[in-house]
Amino acid sequence: MIDNNRYTQTAAILHWLVAVLIIVNVGLIWTVDYLPEAWGRPVIDTHKSIGITVLGLGLLRILWRAAHAPPSLPDTYARWERLGAKAAHVVLYGLIFCLPLSGWIHDSAWKDAATHPMRLFGTFPWPRIGVITTLPADTKESLHTVFRNIHTALAYVLYGLVALHIGGALKHQFLDKERELQRILPWGGKP
Repeated sequence: MIDNNRYTQTAAILHWLVAVLIIVNVGLIWTVDYLPEAWGRPVIDTHKSIGITVLGLGLLRILWRAAHAPPSLPDTYARWERLGAKAAHVVLYGLIFCLPLSGWIHDSAWKDAATHPMRLFGTFPWPRIGVITTLPADTKESLHTVFRNIHTALAYVLYGLVALHIGGALKHQFLDKERELQRILPWGGKP
């Protein structure tokens, strides 16, 4: 029996996979300055690899969602909660794309990119953005700075939205006594 109040198992798995990867990536970048210097480059390279993976999974999520409509929000949601949830999801999807893309541009403009080839999780070569790597050095340096700042600003927006997203889900689950988490858990729960 299909439960129209639940996300599909594929949508749920993609949701949690992206969520875990984002949390790991935030943890990596916030701890890199406190780790031994020899760990810095591998941690940053892992951060980049996870970002590219999130970008790919984000594309899969959009494709899946285009073919599988998400469940309706519960009738118990107030109008402002419905609007807020939809707006937050739109911005979260935007961040799933804009954060990795801004990081990729930032990395492609890095002055030492040519001497530090990027490999996805240390295995597969991952290209820099060619049109950026061929720019004059001073232009690349400016672009590197601009996109570092954009990437950082977007990360702070992400932190706030993730906090609101989690807070809203927990509010509905525990204060409102709705089956909110069961809608998105991959293994489900009773309809």
